[in-house]
Amino acid sequence: MNIRGFVKQLNFWQLFRLAKILIQNPLFIYPTLQATRKTLVICDALYKKEHHRNGKANAFRHALWNIWICLAIFKRTNNKEKSTNWAKKITDLHEKLAPNSAIEKEMDLHNNKIGRQYFFNLSTTSEEEIVAFLKQNTQKAKRITDLKEISNHKNNLVYLLEE
Repeated sequence: MNIRGFVKQLNFWQLFRLAKILIQNPLFIYPTLQATRKTLVICDALYKKEHHRNGKANAFRHALWNIWICLAIFKRTNNKEKSTNWAKKITDLHEKLAPNSAIEKEMDLHNNKIGRQYFFNLSTTSEEEIVAFLKQNTQKAKRITDLKEISNHKNNLVYLLEE
C-alpha cells in the first residue's frame, strides 16, 4: 500500500478513474491519505513486513485502513453513511487496480467491508481501543483456501496464509 509506488504503476485509464473519484470529493483526499499513512505506520510497528502478505496481519491492515478512512471522513461530515460510502469507493477502487489474484482481491474486499462494519460501533472509541479491538478480532480470523469460503464468514476477517 505504498501510495507513491501504487500510483506509479497505474496506466492512464486507471489514473483517470482515480482522479475522477478524487475530484468529486476533494476535501476527502487529505484525510484519506492521512488515514492510509496512519494504517501503514501502525501495521509496520505491529507486524513489520508481514502485513504485506496474505495472512492475519494483512486482514488487520485492510480492516484498520477502512476504519481510519471512515473515522477521518466522519470527522468532516458527521455522517456515518457518507463515511462508509467514501471508504468503500476508495478501497474498492484500490482492489480493482491492484495486481492481485481473484481470491486475494475478494479476501481484501471482504476484510475492507468488515472494517467498515466495525466502524459503526467504534466511531466514538479511542484509537488505542480500536487497535486492541481489531487485534483481538484478527486472532479470530478464519483461514480460507477457496473463494466460496469467504461467504461463510460474513462477520469475520479472513486470510489465506499461515504466518
